[in-house]
Amino acid sequence: MEEKDFIQKLLNPKTQNEAFQMLLSQYQRPLYQHIRNIVLNHDDADDVLQNTFIKVFQHLKGFKGDSKLFSWMYRIATNEAITFINQKAKRNGTTSEALQSKIVENLKSDSFFDGTEIQIKLQKAIATLPEKQQLVFKMKYFEEMKYEDMSEILGTSVGALKASYHHAVKKIENYVNSN
Repeated sequence: MEEKDFIQKLLNPKTQNEAFQMLLSQYQRPLYQHIRNIVLNHDDADDVLQNTFIKVFQHLKGFKGDSKLFSWMYRIATNEAITFINQKAKRNGTTSEALQSKIVENLKSDSFFDGTEIQIKLQKAIATLPEKQQLVFKMKYFEEMKYEDMSEILGTSVGALKASYHHAVKKIENYVNSN
């Protein structure tokens, strides 16, 4: 089905529920993974995913089709995840960077994280990066997302994203080699 036709089904009250179920089944897993890569915690990722789909549903009428539906939803998910981390850090009286480090430390006790010591070390290295570099690295490394798609989602040029990824990789290599 063409995306334009699918969006019409989403907006039509008669076909909206069925179309939204299709949207959920198609995007729930990749959006969860994307959010989980940002917030790291399973329960938090579930909460952010739920908020994301609520926002998607609420703002669907405002979707202009300037970007792909996929990109628009990922932008919402990304913003929701970042907002969630910033609010959680504020509630805990800390910075989002310090919160990320604490979450990484707690990964070993997360029953939904089945990573090795090397993966935990990688997460610790990622937590030391600035927010934008973290996002770009996670989207490219874990989700194997194309720079063009990232550009639509993050509203940043492909060249700037490539530079951010390159800098992130160098910083992660330095961290891993020095610890």
